[in-house]
Amino acid sequence: MFPWQKIDAVLLDMDGTLLDLHFDNYFWLHLVPEQLSLQRNINLEQSHQLVKHAYNQVAGTLNWYCLDYWQQQLELDIIALHHQAKDKIAMRDDTMPLLNALANAGKKRILFTNAHPKSLALKLEYTDLAGGLDAMLSSHESGFAKEHPEFWRYGFNKFDLDPSRCLFIDDSETILKASKLAGVGYQLGVTNPDSTKAPHSFEYFKQIDDYQQLVNSLANA
Repeated sequence: MFPWQKIDAVLLDMDGTLLDLHFDNYFWLHLVPEQLSLQRNINLEQSHQLVKHAYNQVAGTLNWYCLDYWQQQLELDIIALHHQAKDKIAMRDDTMPLLNALANAGKKRILFTNAHPKSLALKLEYTDLAGGLDAMLSSHESGFAKEHPEFWRYGFNKFDLDPSRCLFIDDSETILKASKLAGVGYQLGVTNPDSTKAPHSFEYFKQIDDYQQLVNSLANA
């Protein structure tokens, strides 16, 4: 699938790429509106509309991913709600085989995530993900979301990366485009980020629904 001899590092999104996106979809699209409905004594439809409007106001910015922002904006204990829904936090079944195969092939495995540090810490607590990574970067450390070119500049400098010799894997076409514009040499889209939903396709990038294909190509490289 890729010229592995030309790739030194694989940059990996977390939610929907290494972890099942079902937790996040459930949390933000169901649990939060439900709790807001109870707290403000409004019907669920009103709560969904309120939350949707609030999300749209900051989509693509760092605040979209900031738990502190949502805790203040919605006046909900977002961290406590995360722990309440922790049973839905899960790695994809094919994640560790991929991460192990990358290690065996001598490729750096670096997490590039928009997840807030508190969300990242929680997910590392409830999964074995940390054991499969060499390094991690939350966009909140850089001050810019992955949609912004400054995030990529920060990441390349922090880890002394040659972007042309990196592969980036993500479930968002918008963010894959941002990585390409920033100079990342190779992109791969994940078509099935949420195990409970139908897969989607990518218009401009190679795509995958099972990392075994990558594991096999690494073994044959």
